[in-house]
Amino acid sequence: MTRAGDAMNGRGAPLPTSAGRRRAAGLLAAAVLLWTVPVRGQQTAPRRDPLLDALAGRWRLTRSIRGTEVDNSVQADWVLGDQFLRLHMRDVAVPPRYEAIVMLGWQPRQQRYVAFWTDTFGPAGAAVGYAKRDGDRLPFVFDYPDGPFFNTFEWNERDSTWTFRLESVAKDGTRQLFAIDRLRR
Repeated sequence: MTRAGDAMNGRGAPLPTSAGRRRAAGLLAAAVLLWTVPVRGQQTAPRRDPLLDALAGRWRLTRSIRGTEVDNSVQADWVLGDQFLRLHMRDVAVPPRYEAIVMLGWQPRQQRYVAFWTDTFGPAGAAVGYAKRDGDRLPFVFDYPDGPFFNTFEWNERDSTWTFRLESVAKDGTRQLFAIDRLRR
């Protein structure tokens, strides 16, 4: 219902008063503010974690496994809004005998790194590992049904290389070296 003297739009509805426009602008500002402020306890993820950023780019990986050396190529790129570093590892053989895609990221609430490991062994061999940073090392632990598997990523800033030390657990509970990966540009 309109009062005499109210301004009208072209459809016969009253135009908002200056007080109404101020109220609408205030409500819009409050909605934008609530949308952009993190929920209580939620932390925003850091973009391009500095340690993981040292792993970004193209690498040559040499794997020493059971007395044999195998060459792989590695391409590491930031994806999904720079929240994950995607490693694409591939045996240089044609066709490749081994290939993996690993998604690395930071979980701020838990204060730890996460690794989602998928490879040519299929979904049965897929795993999630977690690591707390130790200097320039990320000691990931993957819990498999037959026991833990360790993959420690170590950055050597002096010569700009990475080493991944892969270890399984023997029946007596001791760690056994499975393989060592060396990454160079």
